[in-house]
Amino acid sequence: MTIAWPTKKLGELSDICRGSSPRPICDTKYFEGGTIPWVKIADATKSGKFLHETKEHVNEYGASFSRRLPPGTILVAASGTLGYTQILGVEGCAHDGWLILQNLKNLDRDFAYYALKTLEQHFFNSGSGAAIQNINTDILRQTEIPYPPMLVQRRIAGILSAYDELIENSQRRIRILETMARALYREWFVHFRFPGHETHPRVPSPLGDIPQGWEVKTLGDMAETFRGRSYRSIDLADEVGIPFLNLKCIDRDGGFRRSGIKRYIGKYKDSHVARKGDIVVAVTDMTQERRLVAHAARVPSLGCDFGVCSMDLVRIEPKPPMPKAFLYCFLRFSSFADEVKQHANGANVLHLSPDRITDFRFAVPPQALMSRFADFTAASLEQIDTLENQMENLRRTRDLLLPRLLSGQVELKTEAA
Repeated sequence: MTIAWPTKKLGELSDICRGSSPRPICDTKYFEGGTIPWVKIADATKSGKFLHETKEHVNEYGASFSRRLPPGTILVAASGTLGYTQILGVEGCAHDGWLILQNLKNLDRDFAYYALKTLEQHFFNSGSGAAIQNINTDILRQTEIPYPPMLVQRRIAGILSAYDELIENSQRRIRILETMARALYREWFVHFRFPGHETHPRVPSPLGDIPQGWEVKTLGDMAETFRGRSYRSIDLADEVGIPFLNLKCIDRDGGFRRSGIKRYIGKYKDSHVARKGDIVVAVTDMTQERRLVAHAARVPSLGCDFGVCSMDLVRIEPKPPMPKAFLYCFLRFSSFADEVKQHANGANVLHLSPDRITDFRFAVPPQALMSRFADFTAASLEQIDTLENQMENLRRTRDLLLPRLLSGQVELKTEAA
């Protein structure tokens, strides 16, 4: 039996304000020696409930011009991905791109978070038309959410939080595995402290001193690039078709986002195909922060034999004797992305020529050392794939439950506090 919960406006249930920023925000005096997280829209994780890390930090002087918030504060994106909601996991200062919910009144914090998650499309469509780039505090105050009794709020939040806790746990394990792979890569191939390095004296090279037996080559010497498919909107479908890998599949600073996969029903060539374990690199970026362009991702299991890449990506295939696991870690954990992304240009959309990828020069270690590293890391990469599959299944189940729980379609048993 469906229960029609009463509704209330968010303005009746919480205090709502907007974040604030020091002006001008480019002035370094607000950031020098900063230790206080400065939460910008670009810090939104897109995959987790809590926002823990930020790229920038303000000092006490900068914090005096910004709105300082305690952990547990609910944030709603007023710009960028309009309506995207997260919970602040650390004490920090909120950029004015965020709307802030505080001092909740007889409203469970996690329940409020999940109620807002169901309204993200509503916020995206709010305003004076499709071109709206901003939502404001008035829109948020007037927004109505279901308002069941507190015991029911907590029960709903508890069920959904259980899924998010499992997702967060998997994310932590992935971060540990990636940190281990990054540390090993940098120890061996950046600091040159690989097994037996004592017997390999340094010799001059165009890139500086490198271990004897290593060679300076371009990435084009060691790998081939394949540009993705140009497509039209009619080539995309809602459900049927082949998985279509596109710019939204690249996570900020690298890694794969399953939620970005679309479905494709158009034509394609063999060169456009990507399979599990293949490596793709973004050659387009919709922002000027360059957190996507030149960053790499490893294609996970797609539920079928292969997917098709969009023209915003290039697939990079190593030539023998370079192992694929070594190539992926090189693209993710070396200076490759930071250096190559600087060559992307464009007024509104950044574009990177694939030639900038293949022209990148680096010190290539002997094949035996690359293979030894690949043997160490291949299992970790497979474990990451497994954890990402588990997270996707958890997200799918949670997202199916979410609207049913909030609409009262699922009968709940609650116990008195």
